[in-house]
Amino acid sequence: MPEALESALAEVRVLLLAPGLTRAVAAGRRRGQRPSVVRAELRPVALKSGPRLQIATSDGSRPHTRNVAPGAEADAAVDELLAEPFGNWHVETADATIQLRVTKSGEAQVHRAAASRTAGEPERHDRAKEWLLDPGDPLFREIGGSAAKRRQVDAFLRALAATLPDDLTGALRVVDLGCGNAYLTFAAYRYLLRRGLDVTLVGVDVREDQRRRNTELAERLGWADRVSFVAGTIAEAPVEPAPDLVLALHACDTATDEALARAVRWDARWVLAAPCCHHDLAAQLRARPAPGPYELLTRQGILRERFADVLTDALRAGLLRLHGYRAEVVEFVDSQHTPRNLLIRARRTAGAPTDGQRAEYRELVGQWGVTPRLETLLAERA
Repeated sequence: MPEALESALAEVRVLLLAPGLTRAVAAGRRRGQRPSVVRAELRPVALKSGPRLQIATSDGSRPHTRNVAPGAEADAAVDELLAEPFGNWHVETADATIQLRVTKSGEAQVHRAAASRTAGEPERHDRAKEWLLDPGDPLFREIGGSAAKRRQVDAFLRALAATLPDDLTGALRVVDLGCGNAYLTFAAYRYLLRRGLDVTLVGVDVREDQRRRNTELAERLGWADRVSFVAGTIAEAPVEPAPDLVLALHACDTATDEALARAVRWDARWVLAAPCCHHDLAAQLRARPAPGPYELLTRQGILRERFADVLTDALRAGLLRLHGYRAEVVEFVDSQHTPRNLLIRARRTAGAPTDGQRAEYRELVGQWGVTPRLETLLAERA
C-alpha cells in the first residue's frame, strides 16, 4: 500500500473512533479490487445500554446493521472496514470533514474542510444547518446532478423535514411521481433513512430507459430492496400499497395536477409538489376576455403568464382544502436557483370543507371562467 494512502487511512481511523464523529460513509471500489460489501455507513447512536458505534453495511441485496461498543470492539470493527478496498471515504465530525478518494493508480486524494468559520470567512450557519444532505456526500458521485439541482433537492428536503412530525416513527411508504433521474428519490431515501424510519420508496417515470437507469443505480447503492422504480404515467403507474407521502418535483404543467389528484385518491397523509410550467390556465385566460376591472392583469402577455401561475396554484391549494387537506404554497428555494421555486405542501386532516370554502372556490373559477385540470381529474374519480 502506498505510504500516502496508508497515512490517509490512519487519519480516517482516528476520526472514525473520535468522540466527535457525526457520520461516515465508505463506498466504491479500488481498481482491480472489490470490497466484501458495496457500502458502509457509520454513526454514533445512544442506546439504553450506552453509546455505541452503529455500522450499517449492504452487500447489494440486503442491509445489515450492528452496534459495537467503544473500545476494543469498535477498534476491531473499524480496522476491518479500513482493510476493505473501498474507493471512497467521506467522514464528518463536529469539527471537520475529510474526503478520501483512491485514484486508479492507487494514490490517495484527500480533501479536508473545517466545519466552523475560518478567519476572514463571512459568518454563516454551520455545515449541519446549511445542508441536510451535503453536496459532497458520496451519494452524489453515484447519482450525479448539477450544483443547482443539488441545492434544489436539499431545499426540498428541508421542506420535507418541516412537514413530517418530529416524533414520526415506524414504516413510511413514499412515492416520487415524475422522478426523472431520481435525484430527489435517492436523496429523500437517504434523508428519511437517517431519521430512523423504515422507508420504502417507489419512483415513477414515463420512460422505460429511466426506470432501467435508476434501478441500476439503486442496485449499485445497495438499496434495491427498498427503492424501486416503475415505468408509467403519473396517473396510471402501478404503485402498491398506497403511499403515505407523495413527492413531485417540477412535474410539468398538468402533470402536477395528476400528481395531486393521485395523492388525494390515495388519501396520502402528506403531499409536497413543486409545480413547473402553468400552460393550461394560461391558455384558458388567452381564450376569453378578463372580467372587469381586471383587464390590465391579462392584457400584457408576460403579466398574463405570471398571473396564470398564481391563479393555478391558488386554485390547486383551494381544491386540496375541499378534499380534506390543509394546504399552503411556500417558496422552497431562492429564485436565483430556479424560477420555479414554489412548493405546494399539504397535510391530510380529513376535515370536511365548510360552505364558505366551497363558495370561495366556486366564485373564483366562475369569475375567471376557467376549469382547473385538477378539478376535472378529481371529478372523474369521485
